Amino acid sequence: MISWFRQHRRVAVMIGLTLAVPLYFYLKTLFGLIGLGIEYRGERHRLEPRLARLEGLLLKEAEVAEQSGLAAEALRAQVYADGQDPSTLAAAVQADVRQIFAGAGMSISNSQVLPTRQVENFDLVAVKLTVSGSLSSLDAALIGVAAHQPRMLVETIDAFPGRSSSRRGKDEEQLLTAVIQLLVLRALR
Repeated sequence: MISWFRQHRRVAVMIGLTLAVPLYFYLKTLFGLIGLGIEYRGERHRLEPRLARLEGLLLKEAEVAEQSGLAAEALRAQVYADGQDPSTLAAAVQADVRQIFAGAGMSISNSQVLPTRQVENFDLVAVKLTVSGSLSSLDAALIGVAAHQPRMLVETIDAFPGRSSSRRGKDEEQLLTAVIQLLVLRALR
């Protein structure tokens, strides 16, 4: 047989190539499929926890929707709706603030609407006012601010003793002047 290969070298090379080329493609395809199988297994192990989380969410879909609705309702009680114009809202907030402080017995010497600021999904509508009165009046006004719905927040407060026109007696309360900056949130969605 070896002598036949020596005598017919060209034919032997052609037969060898004819057998080697299909064998090469067969082995290349076989190892490629084995590699794909290994890669698929690794991908499957990586995706299994994600699929389990999604299945858990699907099982709890009604509960998640209910909690989302409750959270949206609670948010609506805390912030103003996005349908309101910021300047109109600022004027309304300024009127509410003036009413709260005047109702508590404070005298308002100055109030102004500050420029609207945007933070994440909210507009911050701020009002700054200067008030004077007794400490108990300021306390009552701040209680009124805390009770306001939608929520009104005290951003800054600077208070200092005020001057009284007459000499203080033992029953007279200390007067003070305060510069207070309040803000409300307006949803942007």
